Amino acid sequence: MTSSTDQQTRPVEAGDHPIPPAAGTAPPPATTLRVQRRDGEVVDFDPGRIAVAVTKAFLAVEGDAAHHSARLRSQVRELTDVVVDTLQSRFAGLAGPGRPINLEDIQDQVELALMRADQPAVARAYILYREQHRQARQSTATPAPVPGLPQPVSVTAPDGSSAPLDTARLTVVITEACAGLTDVDPAAVLAGTVANLYDGITEREVELATVLAARALVEREPAYSTVTARLLADNLRTEALGFLAGHPVRATAAEMAERYPGYFADYVARGVQLGQLDPVLAEFDLERLGGALLPGGDLEFSFLGLQTLYDRYFLHHRGTRYELPQAFFMRVAMGLSLNEVDREERAIEFYRLLASFDFMCSTPTLFNAGTTRPQLSSCFLTTVDDDLSSIFSSIRDNALLAKYSGGLGNDWTPVRGIGAHIKGTNGNSSGVVPFLKIANDTAVAVNQGGKRKGAVCAYLETWHIDVEEFLQLRRNTGDDRRRTHDMNTANWVPDEFLRRVEADAQWTLFSPDEVGDLHDLYGEAFARRYAEYEAAADRGEIGVFRRVRAVELWRSMLTSLFETGHPWITFKDACNLRSPQQHAGVVHSSNLCTEITLNTRTAGPSGDGAETAVCNLGSVNLAAHVGHDGLDTEKLRRTVTTAVRMLDNVIDINMYTIPAARRSNLRHRPVGLGLMGFADSLYAQGIAYASQEAVDFADTSMEALSYWAISASSALAVERGRYPSFDGSLWSQGVLPIDSIDLLATARGGDLEQDRSRRLDWDSLRERVRTAGMRNSNVMAIAPTATISNIVGVAQSIEPTYRNLFVKSNMSGDFTVINEHLVRVLKERGLWDEVMIGDLKYFDGSLWEIDRVPQEVKEQFATAFEIHGSWLIAAASRRQKWIDQAQSLNLYVSAPNGRDLDELYRLAWRTGCKTTYYLRSTSATHVEKSTLQGTDGRLNAVAVQPVIPEAVIPEPVIPEPVIPETVIPETVLADPPVDLIPLGTAATVCSIDNPDCEACQ
Repeated sequence: MTSSTDQQTRPVEAGDHPIPPAAGTAPPPATTLRVQRRDGEVVDFDPGRIAVAVTKAFLAVEGDAAHHSARLRSQVRELTDVVVDTLQSRFAGLAGPGRPINLEDIQDQVELALMRADQPAVARAYILYREQHRQARQSTATPAPVPGLPQPVSVTAPDGSSAPLDTARLTVVITEACAGLTDVDPAAVLAGTVANLYDGITEREVELATVLAARALVEREPAYSTVTARLLADNLRTEALGFLAGHPVRATAAEMAERYPGYFADYVARGVQLGQLDPVLAEFDLERLGGALLPGGDLEFSFLGLQTLYDRYFLHHRGTRYELPQAFFMRVAMGLSLNEVDREERAIEFYRLLASFDFMCSTPTLFNAGTTRPQLSSCFLTTVDDDLSSIFSSIRDNALLAKYSGGLGNDWTPVRGIGAHIKGTNGNSSGVVPFLKIANDTAVAVNQGGKRKGAVCAYLETWHIDVEEFLQLRRNTGDDRRRTHDMNTANWVPDEFLRRVEADAQWTLFSPDEVGDLHDLYGEAFARRYAEYEAAADRGEIGVFRRVRAVELWRSMLTSLFETGHPWITFKDACNLRSPQQHAGVVHSSNLCTEITLNTRTAGPSGDGAETAVCNLGSVNLAAHVGHDGLDTEKLRRTVTTAVRMLDNVIDINMYTIPAARRSNLRHRPVGLGLMGFADSLYAQGIAYASQEAVDFADTSMEALSYWAISASSALAVERGRYPSFDGSLWSQGVLPIDSIDLLATARGGDLEQDRSRRLDWDSLRERVRTAGMRNSNVMAIAPTATISNIVGVAQSIEPTYRNLFVKSNMSGDFTVINEHLVRVLKERGLWDEVMIGDLKYFDGSLWEIDRVPQEVKEQFATAFEIHGSWLIAAASRRQKWIDQAQSLNLYVSAPNGRDLDELYRLAWRTGCKTTYYLRSTSATHVEKSTLQGTDGRLNAVAVQPVIPEAVIPEPVIPEPVIPETVIPETVLADPPVDLIPLGTAATVCSIDNPDCEACQ
């Protein structure tokens, strides 16, 4: 920068003489804030200085000629208002005479506002000037001694040499990590760091000491999670920059504002050289893309988010990471824009959406986009045919698909059952279970390079002769050769079965080799043909069948869920009757996480034509689109439009490991746009999860997302062409997801309790879809987002808050998780103190037993096990009416019994939900009651794996078959939750902090 530019971009400080903003700029709103200058003087806050600083930053980039621009004046006014509003909301309650705002806090907000306003060049100029003046001040200042530091302290380098500890840099890095955050104290982090230093300590141990010092403070102040992440980012910068340079390099976050563009070009070159990045990436305009990076985004991560990226996502060479966060997001964006006309423009658009945390691609896309092996799809669905060649071909396909991070859903219904005749050997079949055992062991063996465990879910229809043995697969007793401890399982339940349950009628189990067409039938056609087979069995025309009481089988299904969390219960008819692709085939199963409902088929007689369904996932961060005034629909429109384009690009760029997946994906082009951060969105609006307001918000927010997703896919059809199998689909008939509810209701004889209200202009969209077409056969699916929500720092998917304070365990370690929204509210009420922290730990993150917490706060921050499951189902039903696929719907129980489970799952069926996912009980992992401070995180939980004596599991008591009314309870906060069963008689129902549940996202 020239000296004149420096003068223009100099951040205005509290003592500066104010320069009037551009003519015509309205005066900023008045405030009551106070500011502490660097010399210690406290003065009144002057919003005019913000306008001046922003104006200078723009002029530095656009030149003096822009000074009188109406556009510039408008931008300055808007940005100034944003900064002042943020300062007022964040500091107004604190900034009395004794608590003024730090000058750095103000400048941080200006910087953040510029980045969020998509002004990267202006933000960069502002950041550079701040850093220049920081260095100038530092060069004239004498570093203060570090309190408590043992003298002397030498640091040992990797080559064995030693040098004195750089106390000045240590202080700068910790101070920088705390900048812009309220209620954090750099001195506390520094003191915790110093306590772990010793003479001869290694460089790596010094880096780790800062991280551990900050993370020990997270329980008392959630903002320390950000501090910890920033300290981890400093370590990552040292690792990455040093690797690329070939010698030790250190850079602060502020210095990276200048270094990032140059680093980015070096990073791409090295990645291509190592054979990890697609050489095409080197053909992009790297100078342009490097200049578009937003270094300040590195400061926005939580510790859990950045540690997860560090451990499993960032590119590395033999364990040394050389990919920094903004390069990571840009690499993914470049990998998704390879086929775009203006690749750089689209890459920047995609990058900004990812780096802002407004939207996040699924894990396989984040892992592999832009690399030499771009397997970007999340979910694969297959049907296993009834012959030995097909069975082992399917198991081989599972291995190939799982190798590059795919989650698998296998339909095993066609495989004949125990006792069925085998013509080729003139013997009897051993059934489907032995083959499921092989599929289970394959998933364990192919663990995606240690990034996450291979994962597969087996589906079986409820009429299969082996279904009762299928229910036992996850039990810890019995013949281990007929157990699949690592495989998920799910029941594929036809409506006719549940009608038999409610009528207390008989149910007949068949082997599919004798009733094969049942596999492809649903609705009324299934019910008629099923009755015909029962009559044939009565006449002795079917060799293998067995009669059971339907309610007894239902009881066994719920008992298995109670004991093991499996098999999940999913509804065949709802998935098929509302599928837009009924003309193209049958939905035979869902996927690993029960949100994908796509049709599959096996190879025909000629051996070709098999289709393995593929879905490409990503999730909107709903919390980033919600404020006190509700949903920002215009921002949501922009996000969804770009996100659908990104997901559609995946289909053409994707590396397909088996031909059946490529054939299916290019023919139907399905994508699955979902959401995460639903609970955070409710907190932002002051809405309790267990309330009618939350159900209504689930409806309106999903309607908006659905409307813009369908609109975006239709617009892409105009630009790029319809998907090949469009003709004959429900879309082509003008039947949208909201309309397909009628098809399900008709098949059930009107017995469907699903809301049909709508608010947007669906008539015009319906006509546009019918005439212009759709680019994608399916557009929406709500996945669990178990990992990507950690990256973004919001609640998973549509989940309620698990606990307000707990220790989360995943493949990256153990992390203290505290509900920052709750902490904010308790601070506002003067209730956040050491006693409250102790109470939260003692009551495992629940407010219910803490007397001094007001009732309305308890209701707003009720945890998953304090919310009656009917609220979750009511919200899910509202969402489901807008979704062309399904949603991963977990249900939570604190002390389940047969009646409760029966009512919940029948309620899900009656209200139109397509699938359910895990049944979760309270975990055997609790917050350590003593303290979380002073540990490395791995000592924060007591994980108990109880012995499970099968005989003591009580059998659920199923009431007489009646249809309970759909009632949302007036009072949903029950007594404080307890574990499912006391230790010693406990059953292992999947817990929310189980890392094995991360395979879908």
